[in-house]
Amino acid sequence: MIKFLDLQKVTNKYSTEINNAVKQVVDSGWYLQGEENQKFEQNYSKYIGTNYTIGVANGLDALIWIFRAYIEMGIMQYGDEVIVPANTYIASILAITENGLKPILVEPNIQSYQIDDTKIERVITERTKAILIVHLYGQCAYTEKIGELCKQYKLKLIEDNAQAHGCIFNNCKTGALGDAAGHSFYPGKNLGALGDAGAVTTNDELLAQTVRTLANYGSSKKYIFKYAGRNSRLDEIQAAVLNVKLKYLDEDIRKRKQIAEYYIKNIINQNIITPVVNNWDSHVFHLFPIRCKQRDNLQSYLSEHGIQTIIHYPIPPHKQECYIEWNDLSLPITEQIHNEVLSLPISPVMEEEEYHYVVNIINRWEI
Repeated sequence: MIKFLDLQKVTNKYSTEINNAVKQVVDSGWYLQGEENQKFEQNYSKYIGTNYTIGVANGLDALIWIFRAYIEMGIMQYGDEVIVPANTYIASILAITENGLKPILVEPNIQSYQIDDTKIERVITERTKAILIVHLYGQCAYTEKIGELCKQYKLKLIEDNAQAHGCIFNNCKTGALGDAAGHSFYPGKNLGALGDAGAVTTNDELLAQTVRTLANYGSSKKYIFKYAGRNSRLDEIQAAVLNVKLKYLDEDIRKRKQIAEYYIKNIINQNIITPVVNNWDSHVFHLFPIRCKQRDNLQSYLSEHGIQTIIHYPIPPHKQECYIEWNDLSLPITEQIHNEVLSLPISPVMEEEEYHYVVNIINRWEI
């Protein structure tokens, strides 16, 4: 079986360094808010290109704390609107509703799967306070038009960079394009920890201070609480692991691009739509999504031939039970993507013979 993602093999690639880093933390006797956390925050800020990184417990918390900080700073208030792509992973939307804000769903572009910047301005109202772009599948969602809209209407630009570590737009990395960004280091991400982990990046000093305080029970000074916050901190072991893996991130991305390029050039089955890539710097291929009208049949066929695939994602947010008030919405492009998309195996530890085999099996498939 060709695994969708062989995490054991990914970890083994850096096992000596990871084991040494973890042992150093264990032996130090300091497990939270220590040197490894400080080192990772400095290293990640340098990598992304922002003044501040704040380590938090996970990617969802990273986004939650950004919106919560803006509320505490008086920039947003309950009931304000945040524009968000309709086809995103649900965490992006959960972060908005968790803070009493209102998500405004905008359809994606069918070719890029990113938010369609031609459909944003029509939904901007007096209550709109931010655009949350999601670099879905590892492809940059930012466009100059989105930047112009944010300036014109004085909106905050927030990035969900959970899937796009290392992605570049005009020599600037995603995570540094807007006012703030949330990052996930879930084990399966391009930069993955050995458990849950996340971060906020920003150049806004006050926002950084507010996020850090909120994520530490609302306290910036021991036993003194400015906000009613929560406990959401990046632990020392995960920070140590991330410090090791960050050094190899660009190398891993190059391998992903190599596989993606082979897929795009060599998958010739007329029933399959491969990703459109206009700028290879602007895609890090966290996922390699293909589209097929007979998606479920194709997935079964690939499984029968020893190829594991995953659907990202089978049910769009507006059709989920937790947002029942949206269930009658018609978002045809979003629904088409969710009905047709299928992610092929791609990872920095995938062997050449494996991705060649995937292509051969796909090209042999007949409806």
